Amino acid sequence: MNICFHGLKRELDTNGLPSACNQKEFLNRLSDSPSNLPSSNALLAAWKNTLRRAESRPAILAASGEVLRTFAQIEQESVALRSLWADAPAGAVVGVRIGNHPGWPAVLLGLFSAGLVPLPLGDHLADQEIANVLEHCRAAACIISARRRLALLEPIRRRVPDWPGRAPEFLKLTSGTTCAPRVIRFRACQLLADCRNIMASMAISEADLNYGVIPFSHSYGFSNLLTPLIASGVRLVVSEDRMPRAILDGLGRTGASVFPGTPLLFRKLAELDAVPRLPSLRLCVSAGALLPLAVAERFAARFRLKIHAFYGASECGGIAFDRSSVLPEEGFVGTALDGVTLGDVIGGAEPGRVAVEGLAVGDGYFPIEPGMEPGRFVPEDLIVRAPHGLKLVGRVSDLINIAGRKLNPAAVEEKLRQCPMVREAVVFGVPSALRGEEAVACVVAHPHGDSAGIQRFCARELSPWQVPKDVWFVSEIPTKEGGKLSRRSLAQIYLSRS
Repeated sequence: MNICFHGLKRELDTNGLPSACNQKEFLNRLSDSPSNLPSSNALLAAWKNTLRRAESRPAILAASGEVLRTFAQIEQESVALRSLWADAPAGAVVGVRIGNHPGWPAVLLGLFSAGLVPLPLGDHLADQEIANVLEHCRAAACIISARRRLALLEPIRRRVPDWPGRAPEFLKLTSGTTCAPRVIRFRACQLLADCRNIMASMAISEADLNYGVIPFSHSYGFSNLLTPLIASGVRLVVSEDRMPRAILDGLGRTGASVFPGTPLLFRKLAELDAVPRLPSLRLCVSAGALLPLAVAERFAARFRLKIHAFYGASECGGIAFDRSSVLPEEGFVGTALDGVTLGDVIGGAEPGRVAVEGLAVGDGYFPIEPGMEPGRFVPEDLIVRAPHGLKLVGRVSDLINIAGRKLNPAAVEEKLRQCPMVREAVVFGVPSALRGEEAVACVVAHPHGDSAGIQRFCARELSPWQVPKDVWFVSEIPTKEGGKLSRRSLAQIYLSRS
């Protein structure tokens, strides 16, 4: 499937709404609509309850405060959108690459109602990557946003994947250890369970207003922003403007009460001068990467708000949340979410991996590969258990093999953060002809920081074999969409410089 903006098959206007349809009349006609037919899809059933309860209430707002959709208009839009994929066979996969478009809930509901399988795709993916993913999943089509209009690439392919076991209702794309795309199969009941776990643990209700600037296509944005709107009527601000001043302006104008962000976003907000008061904002949540304690401290001092760390995985949804009111230690991610059970550390030694069990765990990868089983998933993260919660200290795949010794980069990073010349640091491994691998430190330094001084500090604090062989200075730590850190990607960037 070629990814381009030529030959679009059908498109709707920016709102996707028929202009001459009164909301009340439309709701009265819903009993004759295909969307009202019985469905086993748990999110569709939850949406029906939300719609009956909320009807004409505002559902989606712009960062300016303008109401973009009521709940009734979302349903209306979902019905109107179905003409886009009317030719797709039931059970087919449809990619959704529309950024943070206000039509996202309607697209999701419309695809579910047609018995199709949505696959969110981020704007950060290159066209060829999108083409590879769509072919890998034998997708029938892909919905895009061209000039803010929702459109369908042609042609629609009348094909359905040969699913192993139970057919999915939703797919998530996640990063794997190879270049091949990796997707996870979900049913709507698992997505709904994750939503309920998150809302209960974070005390989020329909009285809240979520500020949505993190990507909706990412598992974090999807579960914290889209599903609470559909399942429980939690209103949503949609924005793609990630400039710090624009975010603060939007938070103030809309009166948003909940702000899911990333460590990078919170760091940039904390660096601003003359910040406004945000009296409506009660909950800041950080996920996608570990929240540095220095960022949490600076943000709390500037805004008088604590950032609450949230830990999850695409395969199983939310895992842990920091419910406390005090600033935590480095790497702290709180306690298990409501509805989530964490097993003992595998093997008994700490740090180690733990099994995540609950109703939100996906059904497995497509195609089938090891690593998941019904209701249970074991992330690669290395965890230390303490009486007050969990602390993340690295990942199994991040361990650096230096002449047969395994170096946990998180241990070196913890020391580097204590260096007065270092603001931020990430450590990764690169190939070495003599020792297999060597450690390199990617550093955001204070103005007086220099490589020799940082390495002298490391030599005093670490064993000789643990000292980074090189210090690579950057103005900002490169991250992927959603703020997630990839040491493998950093190593590739570092090696490409030479």
